[in-house]
Amino acid sequence: MTEALIGFIAIFGLALLRMPLAFSMGLVGIVGIGLTRGWMPALASTAQVVQETGFAYTLSVIPLFILMGNFVARAGLAHELFHAAYTFIGHRRGGLAHATIAACAGFGAICGSSIATAATMSKVAYPSMKKLGYSDALSTGVIASGGTLGIMIPPSTIMVIYGIVTETHIGKLFAAGVIPGILTALLLMLAVVIMTSLDPEHAPAGEKFTWGQRMAALRGIWGVLLLVFVVLGGIYGGVFTATEGAGMGAAGAFLFAWGRKALTWKSLIDILVESARTTGMLFTLLIAATIFANFVNFTTMPSDLKEWITHLGLSPVMVVGAMMVIYIILGTVMEELTMVLLTIPLFFPIVVQLGFDPVWFGVLIVMVIQIGLISPPVGMNLFVLNTLLPKVGLGTIFRGCWPFVGMQIITLGFLLFFPWLSLYLPSLMST
Repeated sequence: MTEALIGFIAIFGLALLRMPLAFSMGLVGIVGIGLTRGWMPALASTAQVVQETGFAYTLSVIPLFILMGNFVARAGLAHELFHAAYTFIGHRRGGLAHATIAACAGFGAICGSSIATAATMSKVAYPSMKKLGYSDALSTGVIASGGTLGIMIPPSTIMVIYGIVTETHIGKLFAAGVIPGILTALLLMLAVVIMTSLDPEHAPAGEKFTWGQRMAALRGIWGVLLLVFVVLGGIYGGVFTATEGAGMGAAGAFLFAWGRKALTWKSLIDILVESARTTGMLFTLLIAATIFANFVNFTTMPSDLKEWITHLGLSPVMVVGAMMVIYIILGTVMEELTMVLLTIPLFFPIVVQLGFDPVWFGVLIVMVIQIGLISPPVGMNLFVLNTLLPKVGLGTIFRGCWPFVGMQIITLGFLLFFPWLSLYLPSLMST
C-alpha cells in the first residue's frame, strides 16, 4: 500500500509543478511498475497499453460521437432547440431559463460534452436573456448547470470512457442516464422557480406564442429528433452496438449538416481537426490512466482498502456515500475526468466487491462530475463562460451557480438512495 500512496503523492507533486495530469499519471505509472516489477516489464506493459488502446475497436465510439456532436453543432441546431423550447415556456417568469435548460438537454442528446454544450448555449441563450433583462447571475448559472446535462443524457463521452475502463456495458450505461438526466433537468428548473420567486427581478416574463408558431418551431428540429431516435433506439433495442450506433450517428449528422448547407470544405476540415484534437486528448488520458491503474493493481492498496473499510463496520451504502463526498471535494480542486480516471482503480473494485451494480455506480460518477463542473474554484463550465462572456465577472458566475450545485447534490442523493432510477431502463434491455 505504501508504494501506491507514494505514487498518488508523486502525481499531485508533479501536477503542482504544472505538468499535465495525463503525463503525470503515465510517468508515475511507468516508474512505479519499473521499481516494483522491473524496467523491462514496465516498458513492455506500457507498449502493450498504448498498442491495445490505439487499436481497440470499442474505443472508436469516442471519436464517432465527438464527430456527430460537432456536425450537428455546426448545423446550428442549438438555436432551433432553444427557440422551440422558448415558444412553449418562454412566456412564464423565468421561461427563458427553463427553455435554456430544455435546450441543453436536447443538445446533450447529440453532443455528449458538457463543455461544448455550455459554450454553445452561452452564444445562443445568453444574448436573449440579457436582452429581456435577466440577471447575469441567473443567466450564467442556468447555462453552466444546464451544460452539465450533456454528459448525463446519452450519448455521453464520459459514460463511454467509464464503460471502457471498467468493462461495463455501454448501452446499459446510456439507458441508465435517461431518467437521471430528466430528473436533473427538472430539479434545475425547480431552482429557477425558487430563485425567481424569492427575487422576481432575476427574470421577467417573455412573450407568448401561438400554437401555430410552436408547431412551426418543432418542425425545425425534426431531423435531430429522428437522429437521436435512430441512434439511441437502435442501441437500446439491440439492433446495433454502441460503436455501430456512433457510426450511424456520425453519418446521419454529416448528412443533416450537409442538407442544411452548413458545410463547406473549410468547415469540414475544421470539424475533423477539432474532433481529432479532442479524441487525442481523451486517448492520452485513457492511456495514462490505464498505465497508472496497472501500477496500483500491482500493489496491495485495493485489497488493503477493502479490509480497512470492512473493519469500519459501515453499511455498503454509507461506503459509497463517503466516496461521493470525496468526489465532490476533489471536484472543487481537480479537473473532473482526470479525477475519475485517477480514482477508479481504487474505488471500483470496492464497489463491485460490496455487491453494487457497476451501471448504477457509473451514473453516480457522472453525477459527481456534473457537480464538479460547476463547483468553484475550478469548475470547467464556469471558466468556459468567463472566457466567452468577458463582461460578466467570475464572482457573478460563481454566485449564480450555487443554487444549481445544491440541486445537483440533491439529485445525487436521490440516485444514491433510489438505485432503480438508474437501473430501471437498463433492466428492460436485452443483454
